[in-house]
Amino acid sequence: MGKPKAILVATAHWETGAPAVGAADKPETIHDFFGFPQELYRIVYPASGAPEVAVRARALLNGAGFDATLDHARGLDHGAWSPLYLMYPDADVPVTQISLQPHRGPGYHLSIGRALEPLREEGVLVMGSGAITHNLRDFGQYDLNDPPAAYAAEFDTWVRDAVTRGDADAVVDYRQRAPHAARNQPSEEHFLPFLVAMGAGGEGAKGRTLHEGFTYGFLSMAAYAFD
Repeated sequence: MGKPKAILVATAHWETGAPAVGAADKPETIHDFFGFPQELYRIVYPASGAPEVAVRARALLNGAGFDATLDHARGLDHGAWSPLYLMYPDADVPVTQISLQPHRGPGYHLSIGRALEPLREEGVLVMGSGAITHNLRDFGQYDLNDPPAAYAAEFDTWVRDAVTRGDADAVVDYRQRAPHAARNQPSEEHFLPFLVAMGAGGEGAKGRTLHEGFTYGFLSMAAYAFD
C-alpha cells in the first residue's frame, strides 16, 4: 500500500457523543484490553501524532454539518496500534484517530467517511479498524485454525460481494439484508469503522480484497482497500 503522509484511523474502541479527532503531538500507546499475555502490555507504538491532519479532518467534518471537536490528550488504542504495528513496524508514519458514535448507525458513519474523502488526495490513509465478524460470545467454541462457521462465512461472503460491486446502500442496510447479521455483529461498533473507510473511498467506490481468512472459526480477518 506504500507509505502515506499520515494515517487517520476510525477505531471501534473510541466512542463519543459527537465526532472527535485526536490532536496529540505524541499519542501514548493505550493498552485497553484485559487478560492477555504480558508481552502485549509491553508493546509501545511510538508513532508521532498528526495534529495538522486532525485540524483538517475537523474542518471537513464541520463543513459537512458534523459538530466535530479535537482531543489533545487521546492516545492510540489497540484498534489503531495493533494493525499499524504490523503494517508500519518502524512507527514512522504520523497517526491520529477519529471516534465513533454507534448510536447513530451505519449511514451516519458512511457520511463521515465521505466528508473525509479529500484527505485521500492529500496523502492521508483513512483506515477503518474493526472486524467484519465480531461475535465474541462464540469465543471458546472453536479452535484457532478451525474452518469458518457457516453463519460467519455466509455473512463474510455477503459483505465481500456487496463491497466489491460498490453497493454502499446494501452495506448500510446490512442488518436487514445480510444473513446472520445480528449474530455476527451483536453490537455495531466493530462494523462501523468499515463504513467510514468505504465512505472515504468516495461515491461508488468498490472494495479491493487485500486479505481473506478466519481465526478461531468465527472471526473474519478480511481487509479491503477502496481505491
